[in-house]
Amino acid sequence: MPVSLPTTDSPFYQFPSPAKLNLFLHIVGRRADGYHELETVFQFLTLGDSISIKRTITPSITLLTPIDGVHNDDNLIVKAAKLLQEKAPSPFGAEIKITKLLPMGGGLGGGSSNAATVLLALNLLWQCKLTFQQLAELGLQLGADVPIFIHGFAAFAQGIGEKLSPVYPEESFYLISKPNCSISTQQVFTAKDLTRNTPKLDSKAFDNKTYTEGYYNDCQNLVINHYPEVAKLLAWLIEYAPSRMTGTGACIFSRFSSEQEAKRVQKLLPNTVTSFVTKGINTSSLHSVLQQLESEICT
Repeated sequence: MPVSLPTTDSPFYQFPSPAKLNLFLHIVGRRADGYHELETVFQFLTLGDSISIKRTITPSITLLTPIDGVHNDDNLIVKAAKLLQEKAPSPFGAEIKITKLLPMGGGLGGGSSNAATVLLALNLLWQCKLTFQQLAELGLQLGADVPIFIHGFAAFAQGIGEKLSPVYPEESFYLISKPNCSISTQQVFTAKDLTRNTPKLDSKAFDNKTYTEGYYNDCQNLVINHYPEVAKLLAWLIEYAPSRMTGTGACIFSRFSSEQEAKRVQKLLPNTVTSFVTKGINTSSLHSVLQQLESEICT
């Protein structure tokens, strides 16, 4: 029986695009193709961007809110939408708006999260019916962190970030702080003095839900040696709480037992530092929204 296609545009639907933390980040090798072999634990945050999408009956992809300094065709949001059109040909297009909260060059995964949100949302709105695994394989073409946002569960990641095993770290409160600088992931991973030989972990032996002692961010020493703003902020934060850089930086996360204590320390930060108080969560907020919307669309 043929499927009848909508003859009008949909309304705008709003989707969260959550941030992530690397609770630790070990670089355990380098592949022949230049990619790095990693071991890390990803956890999501309640903090994130917001993306609104309207399915259109014409096939064009339009980003209504360009990001300063980024050409639309280079934006991962547009790239993700066009990639999905190529993989799962659809007669539809989309108009997309983003409210940007996550800082660029901060290590919170904003661009990768945006790409994953678009892939998941359009897979539903266009009724492409691709599986999470198929979408994750597509997303890997856009960035190594995209698959974790597609799957939506806190995970121990291996390979270049695509081999995921569920884990359940403590859902702590965090103060996220970013000095007035941005860091290029590419520059970090191509640096000659980057540590690339950390011994591999046994994922079955994890017993530390906070991943503090014995776990590191192998990018951190390199970054603080080249970015004094990060070094100074990290040294200050460590006096108040366990603190570590996430991803390739420049954001630092500090763990607190309560939201009130995190906000108390936040008030002490200088005005030159961008900061947020948020909470770690082990299931992406995006997936809850997708499930709810799917039930609405299918009823």
